[in-house]
Amino acid sequence: MQFGYSDLCLAHDPGERHPESADRLRAIKRGLQKRHGVSYHDADRADASAVKAVHESAYVEEVQEFCASGGGSWDPDTIAVEKTWEAALQSAGLAQWAAMEALDGADGRQTPFSIGRPPGHHAVEDDAMGFCFFNNAAVAAQAAIDDTGIDRVAIFDWDVHHGNGTQDIFYDRDDVFYASIHEDGLYPGTGDRDEIGTGDGERTTLNAPLAAGAGDADFLYVIDEAIAPALEAFEPELVIISAGFDAHQHDPISRMRVSTEGYALMTARMQSLQASLDMPLAFVLEGGYGLDTLSEGVSIVHETFDGREPMPCEDDPTDKTKAIVSELRTALDL
Repeated sequence: MQFGYSDLCLAHDPGERHPESADRLRAIKRGLQKRHGVSYHDADRADASAVKAVHESAYVEEVQEFCASGGGSWDPDTIAVEKTWEAALQSAGLAQWAAMEALDGADGRQTPFSIGRPPGHHAVEDDAMGFCFFNNAAVAAQAAIDDTGIDRVAIFDWDVHHGNGTQDIFYDRDDVFYASIHEDGLYPGTGDRDEIGTGDGERTTLNAPLAAGAGDADFLYVIDEAIAPALEAFEPELVIISAGFDAHQHDPISRMRVSTEGYALMTARMQSLQASLDMPLAFVLEGGYGLDTLSEGVSIVHETFDGREPMPCEDDPTDKTKAIVSELRTALDL
């Protein structure tokens, strides 16, 4: 794979004990040192205008002023320093790079993966939250629509937390499909099964809130039986994976049971969909707070695109997961 990366993203420093630290990117790069076929690419920072295409102008300007004044606690979890402004624009710019590379034909071993920070999927139109200031995946999706003339983008979010910001930004639109698999009841408490979009965006949102303890078989079942047919019906011209790795069984802030091999299997499923639906595919980093498991997760995605065959999952999904998928298929007419 080719990875979008910039040292500027290390300058965002929410504090020594904060889980969303620059050590996350350092751990990813250490893990990738051992892998074949890795290349890194810098990218231009996103223009403020690109960020304002999905966020309210007054909010973007408020973030800029907040950082210029030295930053501080935006809320108890979301901390900024002076350099956060530039890092957040850089993170959004790397996501844009990934989307544009995919649309330019980069696939297979050249599939793009943006490893910027701060992450983005909790950032709503007019507020920062959950470690996120600008919604990187949303900025990339909107830029792809505005700058390349494509009509439909899908965002698949496999972070353990629901991407409330991404959902909210596109909830009433029919040109962006948002799908999320997340832990039920975990922060931020959104992403219920009945949240399927509104107005023109009705049936362009799919939420699978799985019970704590769900593992590889459950995630794969949702992909195979709900997300795959939904994408087939939507016919996206670009798919962005909001790739968080905090559903890993050893991540410190979730109760899910996805294994490292599970991320390889999910990646392989998306590879198959990419081939069958002829859809460009780009990855954008979200969460993942165990440094070893985050590094392993990103590395296994890379290895899968480099030709490694994942080990099959021999477990079965739970009855709870099957019931959720049945309800989703009915709600979305799949």
